[in-house]
Amino acid sequence: MTSTHTPRMEKSSFSRLRLSLASLLAWTAVGVVFAVPRLASNAAWWFILRGSLADWWAWGLLVPLIVAVDRRLPIGVNNVRTRLAAHIAIGIPTTLVYSYLAALLQVAVGVMAWPQAMGLGPLRDAMKGGVLWNLLVYLLVVGGWQAVQYSQHYLASQLRLERLERHFSEARLNVLRMQLDPHFLFNALNTISSLVGSQPKLARGMIEQLGDLLRLSLESGRRQQVRLGEELEFLGHYLAIQKTRFGDALRVVVDVPASAPPIFVPSLILQPLVENAVRHGLAPRPGGGTVWVRASIEGATLCLSVEDDGVGLGDTWTDDRAGLGLSVTRERIAMLHPGQKASLHIGAREGGGTHVRVLIPANTVEVPGDE
Repeated sequence: MTSTHTPRMEKSSFSRLRLSLASLLAWTAVGVVFAVPRLASNAAWWFILRGSLADWWAWGLLVPLIVAVDRRLPIGVNNVRTRLAAHIAIGIPTTLVYSYLAALLQVAVGVMAWPQAMGLGPLRDAMKGGVLWNLLVYLLVVGGWQAVQYSQHYLASQLRLERLERHFSEARLNVLRMQLDPHFLFNALNTISSLVGSQPKLARGMIEQLGDLLRLSLESGRRQQVRLGEELEFLGHYLAIQKTRFGDALRVVVDVPASAPPIFVPSLILQPLVENAVRHGLAPRPGGGTVWVRASIEGATLCLSVEDDGVGLGDTWTDDRAGLGLSVTRERIAMLHPGQKASLHIGAREGGGTHVRVLIPANTVEVPGDE
């Protein structure tokens, strides 16, 4: 015969045992507190202490019954008045049950003789003035249980809210990521199509590079972050397409320290920045120009910069005129690193051209929520 015990059952049993011990300690502490004022009497202190502990241990034994009754009340928790009236009606007979249970425990600890615990003795003692006090304790137990229930529901609702917010953020990030994929793909196809008729050999080479680009994009899947080394590999294939098109007119300088490639960065963060530099900075300029891709680590921050010596932003340029690639990249950075020192700045490069600077935390561990 195989054992029916499972790790879950053992864990549940351990939790119940721990809860029972915590309850015993709590009611013991209450019993000690209520015994202290009576220690100044002529009675022996251990006699007073045992009697007080028996009284409060009786309430501890009744708590599971009180909780079970509260759970089965056919009255909604929002109907406070009706629920309170029901508990008062239930509490009166419960206090009488408590009187006999406390008497039995006092017999067990040697405070009361057995004949005193039988018959109408405990009932008469309760009717002399203990009913209201015991009813108050009963209602306090109910109130404590309701407070525990409320806190559990509140925490559960907070967890559900946080989970929904996280799922919404992940969905939004996926939408932004999906916007970038067709964006660079369509631009690359337009570049290839312009050369198919006039320079088919170059077009075939660009198609091969585009195939490598698509393979890397599919491998990254829906991942929001990749290591900088992977991002540079992706960028290399993209630049190969552009260099095939522009030839010597496009010069690229990549300056990345050896400590930077393991750092996680938003996927497809460099390609849109370089694409903007080539299309809007260098393509309109006769003779082309140079694009600089740099990375540096400043304390706990990774700085990525893309510069070009092209035509520049122009006097009428404003930040709200940033294209799709820049806008999506900026929004993804803000969502991936909320409340942290992460930003994207666009400005004029000293000596002419454009300078884009990205600041993100230099994390070598992928942030939660990535797939």
